[in-house]
Amino acid sequence: MYFCDVKNLDLTYREELMPFFERLEMKLGQLNKHRPIPSIALHKIREALTVEWTYNSNSIEGNTLSLRETQMVLQEGITIKGKSLREHFEAKNHERAINLLYKLVESTEVLSVHEILSLHGLVMNSIEEEFAGRLRNGGVRISGSNFVPPNALKVSGLLDELLDFLNDNPLNLNVVELATVFHHRFVWIHPFFDGNGRTVRLAMNLLLMKEGYPPAIILTNDRTKYYAALNDANKGSYGKMMLLMAQAMERTLNIYLNALPGNTLEYTEISNLVEEETLPYGQEYISLLARTGKIDAYKEGRNWLTTKEAVEAYIKNRKRKR
Repeated sequence: MYFCDVKNLDLTYREELMPFFERLEMKLGQLNKHRPIPSIALHKIREALTVEWTYNSNSIEGNTLSLRETQMVLQEGITIKGKSLREHFEAKNHERAINLLYKLVESTEVLSVHEILSLHGLVMNSIEEEFAGRLRNGGVRISGSNFVPPNALKVSGLLDELLDFLNDNPLNLNVVELATVFHHRFVWIHPFFDGNGRTVRLAMNLLLMKEGYPPAIILTNDRTKYYAALNDANKGSYGKMMLLMAQAMERTLNIYLNALPGNTLEYTEISNLVEEETLPYGQEYISLLARTGKIDAYKEGRNWLTTKEAVEAYIKNRKRKR
């Protein structure tokens, strides 16, 4: 028996999000056609994403280093005045964990407890040495959440069941869906005293990256939306969590595709696009389409970017359905 009754897993989001999932697969196909990506271009993308990923994941957990300060710590080795030693450790530790992740992607093994413990060990190195890379042996409570994690005696078994669910995939979920369910259930199990969020955002990307996808980075600007989506998932509703994950994945896919030679698409802030192009929709409606995943769009900071082609494709698709 799995960690949950798979027959009761709510899949009602699928009808609405399936075109989004298909768009992600199409973009992955486009990216695969250009592989291997030139090493210098790949290095630059990974370097930038490592800083972004580290900043956003740590910021979600309360780290106060800015994006620029994170870059200075990681790439320039600078100590930031007024920031705690722990915050500096969190930045460097996360970078080391990402470096391990890229090595683990090359292995043919499925995600294992050993890999998860290795990632957690790096995340918590020099911060909570006693518990780094070790499952919790006591109870925990999570402020602001609508559930209490299971008893520590059940953690090891629940984690094994979750990994069995991943490997068997009894519902035939696509990898983005599978990574999303894993993400939520891992947080629900809460296998560690501290560092669960950063560890799961690394581990779920190991799943995605082993299937050829780039990492999906959940933005700190979406922190409130992210926690609300996790709380909804606790009640069995995965729609918001699936949408958030798909949007995070599309953003990174677009970053890779935009860097490829011959790319002609120009993503523009929606407000500017409406001013520059003749479109049948206004800024508010196009922003709604972006937020709900109906058009090809991604987020930078608090602003949504899309293309004229994406809006036109949505219009053509609507006409076909009529």
